[in-house]
Amino acid sequence: MVDTCAGALVQSFADYNAEYRSITRRAPQKFEARDWRGSLRDAVERIELYDKCVDRAVHQMQARLGDDVTERALWSSIKRRFTELIDALPDLEFDKTFFNSVTRRTFGTIGVDPAVEFVALDLDPIASVTSAIETNVYVNRGSLELLFEEVLADFRFRTPYVDFDRSVRTISNEVRAQCEVDADASKPPLQVEQIEIIRTVFFQMTRAYLVGRISGPGWQLPFVLALQNTESGVRIDAVMMDESTVSILFSFTRSYFHADLAHVGQAIVFLKSILPRKPVSELYTVLGRAKQGKTERYRELFKHLQKSDDQFVHAPGDKGLVMICFTLPSFDVVFKIIRDRFAYPKNILREEVQKKYEMVFKHDRAGRLVDAQEFKRLKFPAARFSKELVAELQDEAGNTVHFEDGDVIMDHVYIERRMTPLNLYIRNASREDAEKAVLDYGQCIRDLAVTNIFAGDLLLKNFGVTRHARVIFYDYDELCAVTDCRFRDVPQSKFDEDDMRAEAWFHVNDNDVFPETFMQFLGFDAHLKEVFLKVHGEIMTAEWWRGIQQRLRDGEVLEVLPYHRHRVRVFSSI
Repeated sequence: MVDTCAGALVQSFADYNAEYRSITRRAPQKFEARDWRGSLRDAVERIELYDKCVDRAVHQMQARLGDDVTERALWSSIKRRFTELIDALPDLEFDKTFFNSVTRRTFGTIGVDPAVEFVALDLDPIASVTSAIETNVYVNRGSLELLFEEVLADFRFRTPYVDFDRSVRTISNEVRAQCEVDADASKPPLQVEQIEIIRTVFFQMTRAYLVGRISGPGWQLPFVLALQNTESGVRIDAVMMDESTVSILFSFTRSYFHADLAHVGQAIVFLKSILPRKPVSELYTVLGRAKQGKTERYRELFKHLQKSDDQFVHAPGDKGLVMICFTLPSFDVVFKIIRDRFAYPKNILREEVQKKYEMVFKHDRAGRLVDAQEFKRLKFPAARFSKELVAELQDEAGNTVHFEDGDVIMDHVYIERRMTPLNLYIRNASREDAEKAVLDYGQCIRDLAVTNIFAGDLLLKNFGVTRHARVIFYDYDELCAVTDCRFRDVPQSKFDEDDMRAEAWFHVNDNDVFPETFMQFLGFDAHLKEVFLKVHGEIMTAEWWRGIQQRLRDGEVLEVLPYHRHRVRVFSSI
């Protein structure tokens, strides 16, 4: 029985992984056919696949074990045999995470149970990776044009390059320019010796990426080529050679890549070499291995708890009506727990809030929505919580948070990267930085709109600023689809007393939105208001929103790029 069950679980993960890779391998064809709707469907299908396969495995174990399905001693034996069976497999951490998912659903585990799940909080997930990912290495023999001609010749699609020679010149000129920018003022431009590129192409929505590194005497930089498939063929859309830009590409605010990697750990090691500040958990997640990303975030968190002594406290910013938000100051994440009751004027249900977070998980985040990871039945030492936070959790989240034997047990919590609330950022920033943030706030609203997201509550406190000074939306309880809204102009009143009323004198439906009233609630001073309206004034008109709405309903796919191009707008219709 033990051998049979362990073998069945190994096979269950193998079946999941094969189906996962099968979906991933459709990305090149979707790119070549310019089937962006198909890419979006594949992204959702792949995300939903994990839970389907875990549920299937749970039911299989229930059928095999019957009344013994919750016998911990039996599962301990299955775990030991499972460990032996996966010992020689690549990315065996994935198998362990899958096993844990099955046992946690079977037992409803609180915290961790080492007897029936893999823990290893001190384990470095990539320390066991001893082989390098397959790459192509290109040596500069004196001409950048010849170098990049060789690169592009190795990465061809069924759709040809628009102009192969021009593409080569475009890359060469961009690399020369960026080598001059990165050079020390007292030294000549950086000299390129070689390019190394991962053989697997990375696909994300409408773009394909060649990911690698570029190096010369005493220096190394990331090197990423963004490729666009237009009606006339494939063209070079951007050349990225700095850590900040590439980090944004592999951001926790973007949709997951589709890259058919036989050994994901090898890719993580390579990416860490060019993005050393990027947490391993986020790299696993953005490569599409969301459950492994959760495992690594959990591991990172509890490793940090072991070597720190600060307390969980309320997160900086205004108190939320729906969520209790708290953080560990020394660790770069925020925890969010849904309150038992929502104060006026919130009239949303708990289940609706959860559905909105699920919607974001599956939606094209386009670099403007934070990836919130959902955890269940976490356990922490109560001594690590401030008295003020404990009091609020007891009073406001008693249905979700329990205090037992010196521990805090959270039945349900979201964890996401910590950012500076936009209202606090603007309050403390220089005038120049405040202006940039206000303008990017407007761009954030635009980017969300073209991906069919209306934030609902545009108050600055619901947006955050990343370490790259990008504005991100993170409060999802009023989020909805642009196409589900009715954007209206404020009716003209016929009587003076109508304008004096506290409530609207005209009928307002639940899905009615009046963009011209937005500015009343944003709290900009006169200068920042002028800066915002000069660039983003049309956002305050119902006509602009109805225009976006119509384009979405007409089936247009509107893209938001993770990089800036000097030749074209940041987003465009395709």
